[in-house]
Amino acid sequence: MAEFLEFRGVSKRFGTIQAVSDVSLEIKKGEFFSLLGPSGCGKTTMLRVAAGFEEPDAGRVFLDGQDITGLPPDKRKVNTIFQSYALFPHMTVRDNIAFGLAIAKRPKSEIRTEVDRMLELIRMADQAGKKPDQLSGGQKQRVAVARALINKPDVLLLDEPLAALDLKLRQKMLIELDIIHDEVGITFLYVTHDQAEAMSLSDRIAVMDNGRIEQVGAPAEIYESPRTSFVAAFIGDTNFLEGRVHDCLDRDYCRLAIAGLPEIFCFNDKVLQPGQPIYLSIRPEKIHISHDRPEEKSRRNYLPGIIEDVIYLGSNTKYWVRVGGYRIQVLRQHDRYFLDEKPLRWKDECWIWWHADDGFMLDHFRKADEGLLAVPPQSVGEPINGK
Repeated sequence: MAEFLEFRGVSKRFGTIQAVSDVSLEIKKGEFFSLLGPSGCGKTTMLRVAAGFEEPDAGRVFLDGQDITGLPPDKRKVNTIFQSYALFPHMTVRDNIAFGLAIAKRPKSEIRTEVDRMLELIRMADQAGKKPDQLSGGQKQRVAVARALINKPDVLLLDEPLAALDLKLRQKMLIELDIIHDEVGITFLYVTHDQAEAMSLSDRIAVMDNGRIEQVGAPAEIYESPRTSFVAAFIGDTNFLEGRVHDCLDRDYCRLAIAGLPEIFCFNDKVLQPGQPIYLSIRPEKIHISHDRPEEKSRRNYLPGIIEDVIYLGSNTKYWVRVGGYRIQVLRQHDRYFLDEKPLRWKDECWIWWHADDGFMLDHFRKADEGLLAVPPQSVGEPINGK
């Protein structure tokens, strides 16, 4: 897929707030692409710049090779779905969907045919005569999607469209949106602060913070190989351990010196050198836990600890284990569970272990002008009492 929607060096300031800072981004035709980040990171500003509701202070926006930076919203082949859905309360579902074509003065027969097609797409043909106040939140969302798609835009922009829905309905609508995208095949640019939404829907994700892009990649790449400590902490849970590279064993692995812990083996994908400070990140589900020390195997890290907290969640159990000066989170999946098994309880001594390939290192210091972090965010692997 070729680049289709492009942001080139886009910046936008609101008073003293730098909402977006020199962002360049390429989105492919037909891609489901998400802008993900916390409130105030600049993701909605990026969407509004694409829609034409905001003009950038610097940079350009291109759609299918055409510079659309100066075009008003109604001249762009782009439609937007907002959190509120913005349906007309006095109109029926059919009339809401038909609105764009009616304004464009398209023939009535064409409007009827296209509206019928959209009603089938969103599976609401039997609801066509209802008004918005007679619909559920999920139905309103589907009508908003149909109304946006009927004009056949090149890009559909979605600004946190599921934020107003409860959890179960939101999960259902994720599937609906994915099906609709697959059927219509146009480019979706999706803005959300919800990591689960972005991970489950997207072909690729751009993680944003403080007006900059921290990382762009497929969901698995973002989760398994984050480039910065912000991405590692924002996408799911992780444990951060602070230390330095002690020595390099070969081209692929090194040993880390972390205060209060034995030396830790880690895959050296960043090709860091002895003496360099690092943060080691290990996802809780990558760590194993047991009462007894398991049989030792090459390239594994084994640490003794004491369980400080246990939360049983049905499909899994979360443990917080004190190891040296650190409190480390472990997530144990219940792929098999035996009621007569000796449980791991609060205050039990235990062992935790993980393979060297399952941890990843992040540079200790990062330049602010690269949009990276100077210090790590709060995380589950922080030292206890500052030790």
